[in-house]
Amino acid sequence: MIRLPFQFITLVLLTLALLPFQLAGLLFRSPLQRLVPQIFHRGVCALLGIRINQIGRRSANGPLLILSNHVSWLDIIVITATTPAVFVAKHEVASWPVFGWLAKLQRTVFIERERRHKTGEAAAAMANRLSGGDAVVLFAEGTSSDGNRVLPFRSALVGAVHHTLGNSAHHDSVTVQPLSIAYTGIGGVPTGRALRDRLAWYGDLELIPHMLGVLRSGAVDVTVSWGEAVAYDVSADRKAIARAAETEVRRMTAAARRRPGLAPPAPQPAPSSEPALAT
Repeated sequence: MIRLPFQFITLVLLTLALLPFQLAGLLFRSPLQRLVPQIFHRGVCALLGIRINQIGRRSANGPLLILSNHVSWLDIIVITATTPAVFVAKHEVASWPVFGWLAKLQRTVFIERERRHKTGEAAAAMANRLSGGDAVVLFAEGTSSDGNRVLPFRSALVGAVHHTLGNSAHHDSVTVQPLSIAYTGIGGVPTGRALRDRLAWYGDLELIPHMLGVLRSGAVDVTVSWGEAVAYDVSADRKAIARAAETEVRRMTAAARRRPGLAPPAPQPAPSSEPALAT
């Protein structure tokens, strides 16, 4: 009973302590705007008992588009604690109390997925972040899953790759890197199908009750697996990019569940032929 109030108070104090630095970073467009969110989320992981096992590394090449699966609100905490990044989120998040404000501070790109005519606008906003040196994380399934499966990756917003190349005089390719998030333990117990569902936030589940349930469950173990980063030029097909990333994320997620804490086996070499351009 004492644990939750302590976590809440500490989280508020951490937020207030780091807020001036983030505002300064945003105002002066300094590296602080990327560093402060990472420090904040690492503090949140320590406070909530989120233990991250990282396999592989984020690519150092840019512009970098990260295509990830999506299981829970925890994903944003875990990924940001691992690497500085900007996220793509549904536009409703911007109006959420507290969480929308925090997302704006992290310079989240808000999109309206249900309005297809807005796809180009969202892709252009992503391209702007990519060209500015940010790593952009796209939850390519388009929604969160129940934690037991990886949903098909959507390709529309991968068009941001082409927008970036078209608008940049400095880059002739964009690096795309698959990322897998697999929750492997909760409260000291390895996750199976039932326990993964407890961590997953999907469907009509309300956020606050779900958060409280996760916090009461104790420490959370998660494996973050980085796949092979591939540089794509303007000849690359966005659907082929999405399929390749989805295949890699499925492989890494399955490996993390079978052998938590161990690196997944190396993938087989992919065909060398380049796909044709498609928009």
